[in-house]
Amino acid sequence: MSTFYLSLISMLGFLAALLALSLQYKHFLSVLLSLEAATMSLFIMLFSLMNNLAYSGQAALILITLGACEASLGLAVLVTIIRSQGNDYVSSFSSQKC
Repeated sequence: MSTFYLSLISMLGFLAALLALSLQYKHFLSVLLSLEAATMSLFIMLFSLMNNLAYSGQAALILITLGACEASLGLAVLVTIIRSQGNDYVSSFSSQKC
């Protein structure tokens, strides 16, 4: 019964992260933080749903590894954008500039 509540809380966390992503998209850092919160909520949901299976540890480890890679890649892109643009405003990004 406790895994049901943990899954419910992680679903609500995922929806809150998507809501934050759709409402606060002014800075690139807030977009990255919202994506990281969604990844962590998915990690908690996967871990709670696969708690009784034999391969739950491997699946959770793969997901948390992908989340760490996503965070490091996002921070590298953020540093590159700040160095080239001077700010991290999402509205200043354009695919027309090359």
